[in-house]
Amino acid sequence: MAWTWRFEKADGSEAVPTVEPEEFTTQGDAEAWIGEQWRDLRDGGIDQVRLFEDGAEIYPAPMSLHADEE
Repeated sequence: MAWTWRFEKADGSEAVPTVEPEEFTTQGDAEAWIGEQWRDLRDGGIDQVRLFEDGAEIYPAPMSLHADEE
Protein backbone atom coordinates (compact mmCIF):
# COMPACT_ATOMS: atom_id res chain seq x y z
CA MET A 1 0.00 0.00 0.00
CA ALA A 2 1.10 3.53 -0.78
CA TRP A 3 -0.09 6.60 1.09
CA THR A 4 0.26 9.95 -0.68
CA TRP A 5 -0.87 13.52 -0.17
CA ARG A 6 -2.54 15.73 -2.78
CA PHE A 7 -1.73 19.41 -2.33
CA GLU A 8 -4.37 21.98 -3.27
CA LYS A 9 -5.28 25.65 -3.41
CA ALA A 10 -8.45 26.75 -1.57
CA ASP A 11 -10.54 26.20 -4.73
CA GLY A 12 -9.50 22.53 -4.90
CA SER A 13 -7.11 22.90 -7.80
CA GLU A 14 -3.91 20.88 -7.49
CA ALA A 15 -0.82 22.82 -6.44
CA VAL A 16 2.88 22.04 -6.44
CA PRO A 17 4.31 22.07 -2.91
CA THR A 18 7.57 23.79 -2.03
CA VAL A 19 8.34 20.87 0.30
CA GLU A 20 9.33 17.66 -1.49
CA PRO A 21 6.39 15.23 -1.16
CA GLU A 22 6.96 11.63 -0.17
CA GLU A 23 5.19 8.31 -0.56
CA PHE A 24 4.52 6.52 2.72
CA THR A 25 4.00 2.88 3.69
CA THR A 26 1.57 3.62 6.54
CA GLN A 27 -1.16 6.14 7.26
CA GLY A 28 0.56 7.03 10.54
CA ASP A 29 3.79 7.93 8.74
CA ALA A 30 1.89 10.10 6.26
CA GLU A 31 0.00 11.89 9.04
CA ALA A 32 3.18 12.39 11.09
CA TRP A 33 4.89 13.93 8.05
CA ILE A 34 2.03 16.37 7.41
CA GLY A 35 2.08 17.26 11.11
CA GLU A 36 5.72 18.27 10.75
CA GLN A 37 5.45 19.99 7.35
CA TRP A 38 2.07 21.75 7.31
CA ARG A 39 3.37 25.21 8.21
CA ASP A 40 6.03 25.13 5.48
CA LEU A 41 3.45 23.84 3.01
CA ARG A 42 0.98 26.60 3.98
CA ASP A 43 3.68 29.25 3.80
CA GLY A 44 4.54 27.93 0.33
CA GLY A 45 1.01 28.49 -0.96
CA ILE A 46 -0.77 25.21 -0.17
CA ASP A 47 -4.20 25.77 1.41
CA GLN A 48 -5.43 22.22 1.91
CA VAL A 49 -4.40 18.58 1.51
CA ARG A 50 -6.06 15.25 0.83
CA LEU A 51 -4.69 11.84 1.85
CA PHE A 52 -4.94 8.88 -0.53
CA GLU A 53 -4.24 5.18 -0.11
CA ASP A 54 -3.50 3.56 -3.48
CA GLY A 55 -5.59 6.24 -5.20
CA ALA A 56 -8.60 6.07 -2.82
CA GLU A 57 -9.26 9.22 -0.78
CA ILE A 58 -9.16 8.54 2.98
CA TYR A 59 -10.98 11.53 4.49
CA PRO A 60 -14.42 12.78 3.36
CA ALA A 61 -13.13 16.34 2.88
CA PRO A 62 -9.81 18.12 2.38
CA MET A 63 -7.82 19.09 5.46
CA SER A 64 -7.20 22.84 5.73
CA LEU A 65 -3.71 24.04 6.56
CA HIS A 66 -5.18 27.28 7.95
CA ALA A 67 -6.86 25.74 11.00
CA ASP A 68 -4.71 27.72 13.43
CA GLU A 69 -6.05 31.00 12.01
CA GLU A 70 -9.74 30.25 12.57
